[in-house]
Amino acid sequence: MRRRLFPFWILFSFAAAAQTAGAPAGAAAPYTLRVSANEISLTFHAAAPNGAPLTHLTRADLHLTDNGKRQTNIVMLQEYDNLPIRAGFLFDTSASMMGLIDFNRSIIRVYASQLLRPGYDQAFVEQFDTQTLIRQDWTGSSAAVASGAAAVGNTPDRYDPLTAIFDSLYTTCRDQWKPGLDHPTGNFILLFSDGEDDASHAYLSEAVDMCQRTRTTIYAFLNGRRRAFSDGYRTLQDLTAQTGGRLFVNPHGSQIIDDLRIIEAEQRNQYRLVYKPSNFQADRSFHRIRLTVANARISTRSGYYAFPRP
Repeated sequence: MRRRLFPFWILFSFAAAAQTAGAPAGAAAPYTLRVSANEISLTFHAAAPNGAPLTHLTRADLHLTDNGKRQTNIVMLQEYDNLPIRAGFLFDTSASMMGLIDFNRSIIRVYASQLLRPGYDQAFVEQFDTQTLIRQDWTGSSAAVASGAAAVGNTPDRYDPLTAIFDSLYTTCRDQWKPGLDHPTGNFILLFSDGEDDASHAYLSEAVDMCQRTRTTIYAFLNGRRRAFSDGYRTLQDLTAQTGGRLFVNPHGSQIIDDLRIIEAEQRNQYRLVYKPSNFQADRSFHRIRLTVANARISTRSGYYAFPRP
């Protein structure tokens, strides 16, 4: 039985002044009051039909629904362009994925050499089976990223044939991107896995929720044939769609750099939207978001889980 991880709630902090005991008259010290607010934050990328980023959108351009109901209470809409990238490259090193390690390393070498901007972007390299292992911590060096990818593989003291994808995504999003940071960056995970999870304690919904809280998009590369009776393909589809990413299947040759450039464009040029849902209920259910703009392709997460307060 999988144990439940931390539930989700949204907290906002308000600073105020208060008289402190024993302080001189007129002296004030700040305190923090935490209250719950039913506001949903999402990032999205808008592209014109020719693929170019669509800029200068207004609230009037947006058509937003939450579980099929039109939403008009948009609290904030902010546009960002040329964002710095904060990327995590995650390698599934369980038994079923070891034969693809070299090919997946080559994809990271392409990204590091052609798309990572030294001194502006940062990335880390991590491998996982039932536990995670950082092979290269945050760095702005393309050579260091490539070296981290080269180090991915079996370790002398450890080999686990099982996979804990949801646990690994949950802890990675929680520990590498701190929830609530306001400094805008393009956060994403590039996941190399077949999607077969047989050891996680967390649920897919909890992994998605944590990545959504840190505004981290999941992209995945899937290579090889689909295995009979495996739900791995569906798992990767759900992880990527629910966080606003994409699943790339069997990319080869020039298609690889084309796919990486799609990720690049979506992460560097974004909007952040905050809205207050009508008739919000913390019922633990998945609330489906649909955001459309006329004559544009929108990339954003497909919804959120309405977890209650503890």
